[in-house]
Amino acid sequence: MAAHTEMVQFDGLAGKIDCAFDWPEQEPVGWALVLHPNPAQGGTRDNKVVTTIARACVQHQLVTVRPNFRGIGLSEGVFDHGQGEMLDMAALVEQFRVRYPELASGQWVFGGFSFGTSIALQMYALWQTQNRPLPDLMILAGSAALRFRHHASAIPSDALVIHGELDDVVPLTEVFEWARPLDLPITVIPDAGHFFHGKLLILRELLQTRLKTL
Repeated sequence: MAAHTEMVQFDGLAGKIDCAFDWPEQEPVGWALVLHPNPAQGGTRDNKVVTTIARACVQHQLVTVRPNFRGIGLSEGVFDHGQGEMLDMAALVEQFRVRYPELASGQWVFGGFSFGTSIALQMYALWQTQNRPLPDLMILAGSAALRFRHHASAIPSDALVIHGELDDVVPLTEVFEWARPLDLPITVIPDAGHFFHGKLLILRELLQTRLKTL
């Protein structure tokens, strides 16, 4: 099977959620869900950090789902400052498990970039309280854990958290403020800004190395 991308829709609380499905060349061993940065600031599923994470997951033979949040592309609804977006993504995961049980029973990687990390952390906290299945790995790039959140402390201890040294959107000091009481390690890429310009190859290599341990 050749690697390819197809468009699939799920039902969110405000209407359709439009998703890109990136399929690997070889037989999938599971799936990944990657969430994009703030839609109110131009974030979409085609953001370069999001697609870098997706490519690493696809190389690891994971079908990778990149949804657009409310009001972006063909996704319906309007921006809800994180709450509606979290509920939409939770609904997407439940529908995915019903539609694609063979993929849902395999490896599961979950994460995102910037605003998307806040949504991911909210969802992880929700699943913990509901005793739902949890992802095998969480990837948080340019984490905005202290923004748009309700349960910023809910995170697996082995999560891969990658941040740029020179991030001027979410300063590194803010990330350590969140991570310090959790004893959570942070991988810092020197001279990298929020969007990892010129550092995407390093980001991808870090992701590939961690994915090999699953």
